[in-house]
Amino acid sequence: MTKKSICLRLFLTMFKIGLFTFGGGYAMIAFLEDEFVTKKKWMEKNDFLDMLAIAESTPGPIAINSATYIGYRSAGVLGSVCATLGVCLPSFIIIFIISLFFDAFLEIKYVEYAFRGIQVAVIYLILSAGLRMFRQLDKTPLIAVLFVVATVALLLLSFFAVSVSAIVFILAGGAVGLSVFLIGKLRRGGDRS
Repeated sequence: MTKKSICLRLFLTMFKIGLFTFGGGYAMIAFLEDEFVTKKKWMEKNDFLDMLAIAESTPGPIAINSATYIGYRSAGVLGSVCATLGVCLPSFIIIFIISLFFDAFLEIKYVEYAFRGIQVAVIYLILSAGLRMFRQLDKTPLIAVLFVVATVALLLLSFFAVSVSAIVFILAGGAVGLSVFLIGKLRRGGDRS
């Protein structure tokens, strides 16, 4: 397969994902995994999880970061441009069309009902992606503890209406994982002497 045909397939796949995904990048995760891991087999599950970790921890929307990473991995710089353009273009077109008729659009009752239904679907997509990712993780004691602590913290913060950025959870999880790795490395180094 030539680089041009890979770029075209990347663009069309990302365009389709961008066109039919509502709710932002987290809702897109399930579609990305289905397309690139299950259907096209362009990535392994572990690579997909690593890509999500990188896409979430770098600045910018997770959908664009994921598209850029997948595109670059598949076809270099041109692939990343095609994939990123493919995922962004549907939103741009839809928002542009809506902006032309925005006031009249909001007054339509059916649109309001459609958005309420879409909200429920988005919650399902995000939950589904999270559960899939959790099932694919190695079930180590560290991951189990981090999962429980993060879940309890999120529930408590939500219950008490305390707003904390997701970045705090990402940085804390990364710091704990790095600390456990370094402690393990020090122990193994100390056992040799």
